[in-house]
Amino acid sequence: MARIRMTVEYDGSRYHGFQIQHNANTIQAELENGIKRLTGEEASIICAGRTDSGVHALGQVIAFDTHSSIPEDKWHFALNSFLPADIQIIESSECSPFFNPRYDALSKTYHYIIYRQNKGSIFYRNYALHNTDSLNIVAMQTACKLLEGRHNFKSFCASGSSVKTFERSVFRCNLIEEKPFLRLEIQADGFLYNMIRIIMGTLLEIGRGSYCPETIKEIIAAQDRSRAGPTAPPQGLYLMAVEY
Repeated sequence: MARIRMTVEYDGSRYHGFQIQHNANTIQAELENGIKRLTGEEASIICAGRTDSGVHALGQVIAFDTHSSIPEDKWHFALNSFLPADIQIIESSECSPFFNPRYDALSKTYHYIIYRQNKGSIFYRNYALHNTDSLNIVAMQTACKLLEGRHNFKSFCASGSSVKTFERSVFRCNLIEEKPFLRLEIQADGFLYNMIRIIMGTLLEIGRGSYCPETIKEIIAAQDRSRAGPTAPPQGLYLMAVEY
């Protein structure tokens, strides 16, 4: 028995998230079906981040156990032949039998993309949030810096979460303007349910002038979801990398 680690990228547009669901097409289901077609084995995949419906990944990490004799560095070539065109394995290797992509992660990096002009927006409808509002980018960038550090992020967590603690450490939070795009880059030791999308929705409210940047401190202190901004749509969100 060997445990195989893989890095996966996918276009989440037509999937109901990563995690297997009954009566819904998911990334995990496609991967496990691909492994079964390749080896005949019923694999049980562990992932680094259970991305939601419509969310994309360039650096998702998965692991599973197998009795197959396929060489560790050939797995990605072999499995890609059994996957749809919008899911691809980038690399594969054998890892410790105790490796857990989720709980062993030191940090995860996500990007959120906003497209800022009308022309061409149809081509980015599944890959970015289209927004042409007049935004105070400097105010948004100032607010990003106030999110860095260790805080209780309960105000930025959607209802339904069963986590034991809402504390997370944000190592880096930057908003970069590269016209016609705005890109939020955020790295943390973990993220709460819909945390990044709520942060993005709040930053947009700051950009519109509904809140001042310093309001971020008040929102964090309140530990109340109703104090933060709306949840941004999923299609602009990308899991970029997982660090171990």
